[in-house]
Amino acid sequence: MNILLMLTPKNKVAYINEDSTVRQALEKMEFHRYSAIPILDREGGYVGTLTEGDLLWAVKNRFNLNLKAAENIIVSSIPRNRDNLPVTIEATFGDLVEKAVNQNFIPVLDGKSSFIGIVTRKDIIQYCYNKICN
Repeated sequence: MNILLMLTPKNKVAYINEDSTVRQALEKMEFHRYSAIPILDREGGYVGTLTEGDLLWAVKNRFNLNLKAAENIIVSSIPRNRDNLPVTIEATFGDLVEKAVNQNFIPVLDGKSSFIGIVTRKDIIQYCYNKICN
């Protein structure tokens, strides 16, 4: 199975750059109602995943719950608990399912390790449903 059939392309994925501020990250996550968001470098490479929890603990522990103090802090300085592990476009459906057990989205990288989009857990479940029930 070609995983590109389930791919949400980069131009339709909300993401942040590693030099985005905490405020920018929070605003983007709030606007899209995301609990986790991919972090990319300026060349389009996947850096990791920033979660609401990562931001909450950083604001609590580093800025004494003062969001104004965190306004100019870049997200690359925020410790992340766990990154969503990416796959390449050559990944199998089994690779996607294995990662989807613990991740709500799977970043997809091309042959040059550039971020090209995501496959969501919802897309994987929908694919399985269509195969089993139709």
